[in-house]
Amino acid sequence: VVIPAAGLGTRLLPITKEMPKEMLPIFVKKDDGRLCLKPMLQAVFEQLHEVGFREYGFIVGRGKRAIEDHFSPDEGFIEYLRNKNKAETAEELQEFYKKINDSTIVFINQPQPKGFGDAVYQAKIFTKDEPFLLHAGDDIILSKNNSHLKRLTEKFNDYDADAIFLVEEVEDPRKYGVIVGNEIRPGILKVKEVIEKPKEPPSNLAIIALYIFKPTIYQAIEKVNSKGDTEVELTDAVQLLINWGHRVYALKLRHDERRIDVGSPETYLETLRRFC
Repeated sequence: VVIPAAGLGTRLLPITKEMPKEMLPIFVKKDDGRLCLKPMLQAVFEQLHEVGFREYGFIVGRGKRAIEDHFSPDEGFIEYLRNKNKAETAEELQEFYKKINDSTIVFINQPQPKGFGDAVYQAKIFTKDEPFLLHAGDDIILSKNNSHLKRLTEKFNDYDADAIFLVEEVEDPRKYGVIVGNEIRPGILKVKEVIEKPKEPPSNLAIIALYIFKPTIYQAIEKVNSKGDTEVELTDAVQLLINWGHRVYALKLRHDERRIDVGSPETYLETLRRFC
């Protein structure tokens, strides 16, 4: 798994001046039904761990030290909580640390904030010649038994895809990457075109930053980067894959699946309202 978490979070300033947006808290239900607060990034990690992923490459940048600290087990703090008669809280944190110790976690630096495509490219040294799942650090999908992740992996293999990702129907597609495609099966599209934040959207199907790629995506990012643009858009690289004749598919988000996004004040407020 590659998890980009290097963005500056400028839409969420001033809170993101010192706190990475990926570490903003969201409400999560415990097994007993009670609510607790977790950083978004921890919720993403635990969901991926639950379906069997054990190798993680976090793409980080300047000001993201809090992420590395949070994913570094602190046994001294566990002992402190137990001494303060907070055994239940200590046990919950210990469970999180067990998942960390059960995994290989690598932190990869993005030297300059050159866009989402450039952040993904930094993972090349980590994923090498293997397919990988790409999951944004400020976005998560809630589904029964994490069915969206299982479905995405299954269809990636079934169609021998070079790239596959989730999309959802939205009211205002102008804020997102948007796709055009042919529905070859209910909820499955062969993608013909991707457009980043179009002024006149050709559809209402917005890309969710949850992909599976073959390593050919790196060649496409290199080609996009060779243009010398300040920002390297991942959608431009995906469009190149399509132009080159590679197999690119999209899966529609189901009605019983929910997207949780902390990328802007509006989406973060909506996220909190859903649980309050």
